[in-house]
Amino acid sequence: MLVSNQRLLFIGEVAKKSGLPIKTIRYYDELGLLKSSGRTKGGFRQFSSEVLYHLAFIKRAQNIGLSLEQIRDLLQEYDKPGFPCPKIKKELKDKIMAIDYQIEQLLFLQVDLEQLLSGINIFSECREITSH
Repeated sequence: MLVSNQRLLFIGEVAKKSGLPIKTIRYYDELGLLKSSGRTKGGFRQFSSEVLYHLAFIKRAQNIGLSLEQIRDLLQEYDKPGFPCPKIKKELKDKIMAIDYQIEQLLFLQVDLEQLLSGINIFSECREITSH
């Protein structure tokens, strides 16, 4: 909820604080991922400070593999009463299962690489012993 005396941020301030280019923030706004709090008489977009939390969420969601469309749908559902709806719950549970699978596969890969590394170390040590 916006506080009436909250200072609004210009897009340049949002870019600086979020570390994202202005072009990306405009793009997210056009896609409906962000909600500007209006425009100045000169046509400049203004945002509440909450936009910084939304931008951080968008980046985290992208990092786990959600598309911008999925993120937009999630944010739109979040704004509705009764969130989270069954559809969103299922999508999130499916994503969590996919992440768990990826973690499992990464752990298997880690073990394989550690075994390979120890095998390389043993091989190197054997070569040093036999060459002396």
